[in-house]
Formats: sequence, structure tokens, C-alpha cells
Amino acid sequence: MGSVSSRLPTSTRPAATTTGLPARVGLQSLAAVVAGYVAMGIVAGLGLWAAGAGDLPGGFTAVLAAVVVMAAGGKVELSGDAGGLAGTQAELTAMPLTVTLVGALVTGYCFLRPLRHHAVTSSRELLLRVVSTVVLWLAALAGVSAVARHDFPITIGGGDEQQSALMDIFGELLDAVNPTVGFRTDVGPTLFYGLLWILGVLVVALLVSRRTPLPPRFVRYHEPVRPAAYAMLLLLLAYVVVGLVIGVVVAATKGHAAETLAVLLLGLPNVAWLALGVGIGGSWEGRVDGPFGLPMPQILDAVLRQGDGTGDSTDLSTIDLGSLAAEDARAWWLLPVAAVLVLAAAFVAAVRSPARIKLWQHALHLGIAFALTMLVAAPLTLVEARLGLSVLGIGDLDSLGGEVILRPHVWKTVGFALLWGLFFGFLGGLLATRVRRKGETETTTEPPPPRPRK
Repeated sequence: MGSVSSRLPTSTRPAATTTGLPARVGLQSLAAVVAGYVAMGIVAGLGLWAAGAGDLPGGFTAVLAAVVVMAAGGKVELSGDAGGLAGTQAELTAMPLTVTLVGALVTGYCFLRPLRHHAVTSSRELLLRVVSTVVLWLAALAGVSAVARHDFPITIGGGDEQQSALMDIFGELLDAVNPTVGFRTDVGPTLFYGLLWILGVLVVALLVSRRTPLPPRFVRYHEPVRPAAYAMLLLLLAYVVVGLVIGVVVAATKGHAAETLAVLLLGLPNVAWLALGVGIGGSWEGRVDGPFGLPMPQILDAVLRQGDGTGDSTDLSTIDLGSLAAEDARAWWLLPVAAVLVLAAAFVAAVRSPARIKLWQHALHLGIAFALTMLVAAPLTLVEARLGLSVLGIGDLDSLGGEVILRPHVWKTVGFALLWGLFFGFLGGLLATRVRRKGETETTTEPPPPRPRK
């Protein structure tokens, strides 16, 4: 009986540990979700403050919530009201990618941190962590979406005397209602895209982490996937860092520091990843009409305002190396910068791969990884914004508003990424042959010891 009773505490420890697992995982998932939303809120708040949104009449909190919703993949709809004899139209499709990137990095890091202390991760525990994080994330997104709603008055006239006179003439006909534009969160699409967003963040976090253990059934994907995925993350972050340095220098030397800071805090990856795509041969199309434009470098704004001269809905400018270089010859630097950074990423991927991986495998791994990276990153830079007012149906809505469009040529950019990945993956693997890597030992280059004589 004594020997049996001595075994009881030992046999019950695993059961106790298993019983406490859901509570522990739930708290850790809650911490990851809270940290992610707090980080996004801080970055979005600073960006809006730099952009002058702090002076909004009672709407800063709602605008902040709307930016966080859009950063998490949500959909915010704009609506207008100008009385019975006028019409307004407002549309906005964009992601503030600086806020998105910070939220993804913080959430992914907090999600992975508890797993790094484990030698092995079971499928059950990993699934429990993913499900709890996703549920809590969507619940928080629904709460933020409820706050993201507000209405603002539209100020018409001022710079244009004809427009001001027009508004004076029809002021009483507008039912004494000042033109307004408001925004609301479309909850259904927001939760759907928010689900895709958080699942993507967790999958990428598991792919790029070298020290996080995987369940046994997924271990075979470690070698061909994780080094290339990690290299692609470094490539995207490198472009953001380069853009940050350039932005700080511009803010310090060219003036308009607040506006530049707002771009850095809200949309830096939007410009940086566009530069990556253009540098490898990809392209975008779009236009800018009206008094407002994109918060972007002047060279892009200048090209987007050119159009092809037709003046219709197909009057779009092409953003590529040629069109940018025609506006500013320094745009050609995007090509060598892309070559250096992609080669560095390929070298990192090869060094982190086992020595037995062949050169053609390095090329294939990086080609596929780079193509998938641009397949995700390029569409995220999409921007479509439209604001207009028409009175008594005279003219179109653009006559008293403006329009901004920036769309990527996704498959062209992805095709160039595949070619660049194949070439530089092979070259990076070739350079890595001179570096000692995982799987190589000192004894592989030393002669075998002499056999003893009989």
C-alpha cells in the first residue's frame, strides 16, 4: 500500500497540469490580444495627432477606433447627407499599414513567447492557443467597431469663389442641412476579414520563428519553409527601416515635420512595399483628382496627377520605374537597392538552412516565398478614396470633391518576384557555401583516424 500511495502524487501531476492548461492558455492569449490592440492604438493615436486629427470636434476617439479597425482588416463605410436637393458620395478603401505591422509584430511575439519555453508542443495545445487568441481578437474587434462611428460637417468653398457662390445660392434649398460625411463599421465583413487577418498573423508567426517548437506532424516543414519565410519578413522590415530613415531625414531637413511624421506612423509600409515592388519590375496604376491627394512622396503624387489625357474613368497613370524616373532620375536607385536587399535576404535564408539543401532547392524555396510575399503585400497597398457633392443633380460628384486611386498590378509584380527569388535564391545559396552552416561538422573535413594494426 505504501508503494501504491507513493505513486499517486506522481500519477496525478499530469492530470492537474492538463486541467490547468485552458486557463493558462486563455490568460496568455488575452495578454497577446490586449498587447496587440494597445500597440495599434498608440501608433494610430500618435499618427492622427501628427496629422492634426486632435482638433476634430468630438470625433478623435471614433476616428482612432476606425483606424484600428481598418488596420486589423476591417471595413469602414463612409456616408454623406446634404439635404433633399443635394447628394454626397464618400468612399474609402485603405489600410494604415504602419499600424497593421506594429499590431502584427506585437501580437505574434506575445503569442509565440510562451511556446519558446517548451521542448515540444502538442497539436492540442497549439490548436487551443490559436482558437482562444482568435476568439478574443474577434471579440475585441467587435468592441472597437462599435466605437468607430461619427459624422462630420463638410466645409465647401473658400478657395474657389464660384463654388462658394454656388453654395450661398443653394444654401436654403439644402433644407438648412449642412453637408456632412460620416463613417460606420460594416460589422459582418469586418469580422470576416479580421478573422483572416489574425489567422494570417499567427500562421506567419509560426513560420518565421526558428525556436518555437512545432507538433511532430509538422516538423518536416521546418527546413524548407521557415528559413525562407524568415528571410521574407526581414526583407519587408528592411524596406520599412530604410523608409523610416529617409522619412526622418526629410522631416529634419525639408520641413513639414508633422505631416511627414503622420505618414511614417500611419502609412510607411504602404510606400516602402510599393518601392520594393517597383524596384523588382512590378507596377501600380492610379490617379489623383481634386484638392486632396495621398500622404506620399511628391514624386508619386506628381505621376498620379498626370493621367493619359483622356479625362475619363480610364484615365490612369502607371507607376513603375520608367514613369518615376521620368519625374525624378533618382528613382533608378530603387533597382540596385532591391538587388542588394533581396540578395541579403537570400543569403540569410541559405545560411539558416541545413547544409544538405542544394542550390536549386534554395532557388525554388526563395522564389516561391518571394512570390507569396508580394501576393500578400502588393494588394495591401491598395487605396481608393472618393469624396464629392452635387447640387440639384448639376455636374458629377467630383466637381466639388476629389478622388484618389492606387491599385497594384498584382500578377505582374508576383511574376517578377518569382523570377527574382529564383535567381537570387540560387546566388544566395552559392554565397552561403563559404559559410559554415547547420549540419556541417569539423570531422567532415578531417581525414579518418588510422586503423589499428592486427
